[in-house]
Amino acid sequence: MEKYSIGQKESYTKTITESDICLFAGITGDFNPAHMDEEWAKNSLFGGRVAHGILVTGLISAVIGMKLPGPGTIYMEQDVKFLKPVRIHDTVTVEVEVKEILSEEKRVLRLGTSGYNQNGGQVLEGYAVVKAP
Repeated sequence: MEKYSIGQKESYTKTITESDICLFAGITGDFNPAHMDEEWAKNSLFGGRVAHGILVTGLISAVIGMKLPGPGTIYMEQDVKFLKPVRIHDTVTVEVEVKEILSEEKRVLRLGTSGYNQNGGQVLEGYAVVKAP
């Protein structure tokens, strides 16, 4: 697969908004008060509202589907560890890096995935296995 090489990287940056959280809750049905209710969330583990972890993970999908490997990529597996909360107005940069070519014939890649907030704090890490187009 001459188009992909170990160490190749792409990224995507987005500021998480109130609207993003509300729309995601509406789409998924996840109205957990940790995401939706500031008064409730003040007494939670995080001391305030946080974005849905899977919403943040979705930014990885943007990189995989649009940049690396790009349009036509098929997700096969995603593993993620959430390391820090993401709050409204946080700016998150997710990075995807080719770690391993699992099958040249079938065009299967293992990608390292990570995300960082505007302060450089790592908010997630993991990997994805994909079939490249």
